[in-house]
Amino acid sequence: MNNPERDRANGARLRLLRGDKTQAQVAADLDITTMMLSNYERGIRRPSDETKIRLARYYGTTVSAIFFVDE
Repeated sequence: MNNPERDRANGARLRLLRGDKTQAQVAADLDITTMMLSNYERGIRRPSDETKIRLARYYGTTVSAIFFVDE
């Protein structure tokens, strides 16, 4: 279901989790493009389920804590 507000909130959580690291650092570590990470953080695109898992592992949290807080 398309929910731009939720997508922006998820993106804000991703930006917060990134902390002082650059988008380029995180993208390289996850083997995704910087543009993809930027789009996720701005709520423009949603990561695939596989990428959600990789993001959660990378940041030491759960997929639910990043992407399903409001549910």
